[in-house]
Amino acid sequence: MNRFKTSKFKNTTPKIAKKDEWINNVRAGSFSCQGSRIKASSKLVAFTTEQAGGGMLGLSSVKPGSDGQWTVTQISCHSDLVTDMDFSPFDESLLATCSGDETVKLWRLCDPELQQPSSPLLTVRPGQGKLELVLFHPTSSGLLAVGANKSPLIWDTCRQETPLAVLEQHGDQLQSLSWKQDGSLLASSCKDKMLRVFDPRAQLTPVQSATSLQSNKDSRILWAKDELLLTTGFDMMRSREVRLWDSRKLSSSISSTSLGISSGMMIPLFDDDTGLLILAGMGDAVIDCFEVTASEPFFSQVSHCLMDTSTRGVAMVPKVALDVLSCEVMRVLQLTDSCIVPIGYQVPRKHSSQEFHEDLYPDTVGTTPAMSAEEWWKGGNKQVEKVSLRPDKQHKPKAAPAKKKELASGGSKEDPARGCSTSSSPLSTPSSSAAASRSPSSTSGLSSGFLPSPSQSTKAIQSLLGPTSKFRHIQGAVTHRDTHITNLRGLNLTTPGESDGFCVNRHRVAVPLAISGGQIAICERSQPGRLPDTALPTIQNSVNVVDLSWDPFDAHRLAVAGDDAKIRVWQVPKGGLKDTLTEPEVLLQGHTEKIYSIAFHPLASGLLASSSYDLTVRLWNLENGEQVNLLTGHEDQIFCMAWSPDGKLLATLSKDGKVRIYDPRKSTAPVQEGPGPEGHRGARAVWVCEGKYLLVSGFDSRSERKLSLYSADSVSSGAVASTDIDTSPSTLIPFYDPDTGVVILSAKGETRVHIYEIVPEDPYFMECSSFNSPEPLKGFAFLPKSECNVRDVEIAVGLMLTKAAIEPVAFKVPRVKKEFFQDDVYTDTAVCWEPALTASAWLSGSNGQHKKISLKPKDMTPVSEAPKEAPVRKYLPSSVYLEEKTDEQKKEELLSAMVAKLGNIDDPLPQDSFEGVDEDEWDD
Repeated sequence: MNRFKTSKFKNTTPKIAKKDEWINNVRAGSFSCQGSRIKASSKLVAFTTEQAGGGMLGLSSVKPGSDGQWTVTQISCHSDLVTDMDFSPFDESLLATCSGDETVKLWRLCDPELQQPSSPLLTVRPGQGKLELVLFHPTSSGLLAVGANKSPLIWDTCRQETPLAVLEQHGDQLQSLSWKQDGSLLASSCKDKMLRVFDPRAQLTPVQSATSLQSNKDSRILWAKDELLLTTGFDMMRSREVRLWDSRKLSSSISSTSLGISSGMMIPLFDDDTGLLILAGMGDAVIDCFEVTASEPFFSQVSHCLMDTSTRGVAMVPKVALDVLSCEVMRVLQLTDSCIVPIGYQVPRKHSSQEFHEDLYPDTVGTTPAMSAEEWWKGGNKQVEKVSLRPDKQHKPKAAPAKKKELASGGSKEDPARGCSTSSSPLSTPSSSAAASRSPSSTSGLSSGFLPSPSQSTKAIQSLLGPTSKFRHIQGAVTHRDTHITNLRGLNLTTPGESDGFCVNRHRVAVPLAISGGQIAICERSQPGRLPDTALPTIQNSVNVVDLSWDPFDAHRLAVAGDDAKIRVWQVPKGGLKDTLTEPEVLLQGHTEKIYSIAFHPLASGLLASSSYDLTVRLWNLENGEQVNLLTGHEDQIFCMAWSPDGKLLATLSKDGKVRIYDPRKSTAPVQEGPGPEGHRGARAVWVCEGKYLLVSGFDSRSERKLSLYSADSVSSGAVASTDIDTSPSTLIPFYDPDTGVVILSAKGETRVHIYEIVPEDPYFMECSSFNSPEPLKGFAFLPKSECNVRDVEIAVGLMLTKAAIEPVAFKVPRVKKEFFQDDVYTDTAVCWEPALTASAWLSGSNGQHKKISLKPKDMTPVSEAPKEAPVRKYLPSSVYLEEKTDEQKKEELLSAMVAKLGNIDDPLPQDSFEGVDEDEWDD
């Protein structure tokens, strides 16, 4: 008879907030991830944002400020895109984030109007590859479930070195995790179509599992009422569906309902108190609400809400933030491309604004943890105490004792020998939350379940976080449209992987075109804007272009390698091409098969190296157009060549799995040889750390991209260090800035640009914020350091080739005192656009080096010489607020403030100086 019972929530109505109540200034972007793109606590809302700088989070408040407006701020928290986040159920300001940079970080956030912390409270590095999911435990403090690529990890943040448990590896990518409400079980869904239920404290293998899902497309799993599990996914006909399962028997579902055919994943949100289920499809403009029951009819549709914009993510606001006097039983935040839309779900009741309807609001889970992670791991099953939502029973924050002395590490005093708190106190008391919002750097009141013990110093805590790069928050930004060259048509997008695709110097850009005859367009950087629709004058290379490069010491000379095994050297007239060029200045021939790539010598003028399918590397002297050396020893395709900074050595990478170093003036055979990248897709190399190391970008045996660092003195010993990047078919092309040690890696056909600082000691690779281009790259080339705007703290400027445009991108280091020259960032730079010696001199055994110049403008003072400012207190001491003032003192202060605002009361008014006219001049 349950089907005939009337539900009190059947008429629940969605109420979309008015547009002036939306949270604007949001850039959600279109990237996808396994985890949540938006999460809310009772105080804050955090969301992923597609901004230059990689793993950025947007932050706003759940309720508008006193002026009725929302403040949105940005936090740079990871060096890769944020894949998931979760607010602590016991602390409205504590956020956990995970990312593709293989770290989980805990952040103590404050009000969006205040400055956010620049570093996390804690960084956990599980070492399991890219992390996709993170989830707080519902009853225990300091406990996280972390989803790596194929394995769920249970992590006690007090024991940072190793996880409590590494659960059984799944057969494919982990798609979703969910804790049972009592915290005893963990459920997962996976791309291998299996549902699994784990009891992490009993065994590492699932206690229940079955191949239950019909499709391996994206799925989500949630615990519903009692022992029920709820999943969203796709059926065999690619129609979206919701299914209900008994967690004790996963072989067949209890009930299901279809939601129509669409490619976007369905995101579920479930409210255990009311049994209401929110379903929002990624990319859809509809949000559905169902009521879920443990008996038939199981799913009952409550509402079908049509939105103005499509969904990028949804989050549910905690119950304590609801307007209970208006019968609001649920509030959902819809993340769109440009805003966040609040949707309140209300039960229509008479006189709702005057009464609290007890039947709509059963006691809900409170904000005090039932136990510590250690107690839970030892078998504890305490449940979080429930609280009433009745307004007159709401917990009132207590004022902190005026004379209570706070510990440096935050929290109450504990036994240092225990290392972590096992008390059942909240992670952050209401009074300590207020303190944290007043001071972003404060960690007062934070449970030591999330920090080392109070006996450890701040320096020890920093050592746990690991070394960080001063360039970690580097920001890449596309410059103003006025600097772009647009309306490029007919680009050749099929240049070989060994080529960068196009080349640039300080004055011009050379771009191969997909026009018969191997034509090359030359664009002047001094003439940005839209190119004419008519045919441009070009260089007619006569054969297809396989690689091209500007002479670093002659901005008019362009070397082009063709697929006829010849190199043509062209001279571009001053002012750019006015007519089509058909005859090269020099023709170099000697290779017997098609050329792979070409590279100019970094110090000697007119010296060029080329590699070919004939498995040789040849050196050419452009002064006389002759071949001067022939290097041998390769057994398969040559992926790349790289000259050392001093111009003495030449490194190559080959498909035969070897890295070789040649000294061309001493031997035609390699002087060093060692194991290179295992993958056969391609590889690139660049010399780093003043030529002491060779940085190699390649693939491993599983076709995953990785960076490896080789000591230039012992290549045969293999890589000194390496780091995995991601899985992608495109070779990462490195650009290295020797002044800062920053390497910028781009790849054809991708939007993300990776950035690292390379250091000559452990950890070798220090990941920085990445840059995401608005559309896939066709090429990325960099300009000399002299093109950087030091007043804006630019450390690199590159030109990005897209499908129809060339757009400059500036990479900046965020600094506050930009009026000073940042001499810690800008060391004297090499004048790499002037030769140090001639080709003939180098070939005869001479060596040279570039002279160096300072980039400091004459009118700027180095920041190291800036006057030291006295520290300014952001807030007045508490004694000011506690001091009692008489009414006379207050009146005097008010008058003084008014006089300062309006001027001295004894000063004459402007009209007092006017003389006026005589009386007899007035008309009668």
